[in-house]
Amino acid sequence: MKDKDYIAIIQCHLVKQRCSGYACESAFDKRTGGFLDYSPDKAYRTIYLTCGGCCGRALHRKLSHLIRRMRTKEGIEKDKIVVQLSSCITKDNYHAPPCPHLNYLKELIEKLGLDLREDTHISPVAQKRRESGIYKS
Repeated sequence: MKDKDYIAIIQCHLVKQRCSGYACESAFDKRTGGFLDYSPDKAYRTIYLTCGGCCGRALHRKLSHLIRRMRTKEGIEKDKIVVQLSSCITKDNYHAPPCPHLNYLKELIEKLGLDLREDTHISPVAQKRRESGIYKS
């Protein structure tokens, strides 16, 4: 992750209607959960976006716009960007099951040539429920 400068954190549009994103931001700040591989000594720029709602097709437009703007306004190329799918999209948790369009979202991100990472905040309670079989992994 040392070669990345910009993180686009993608949250579920439906979950975002009730979730502030605090746990994801806190996990990034503390470099826990899905952010363990990010250097605590590096100042990454972040942007929080939603998928745009089911089926997630708007994500392609949002990320395309981000790529264009960063290149034209700041000279930042897409190889410096990583997309981080939040745990509300990738994991079974108290918000909901994993996104039914997860593979489609991954396809859209791949088509844009962006690097992809999964998970943000990993709740200890949800992890125990995954391990006990209440939530699916």
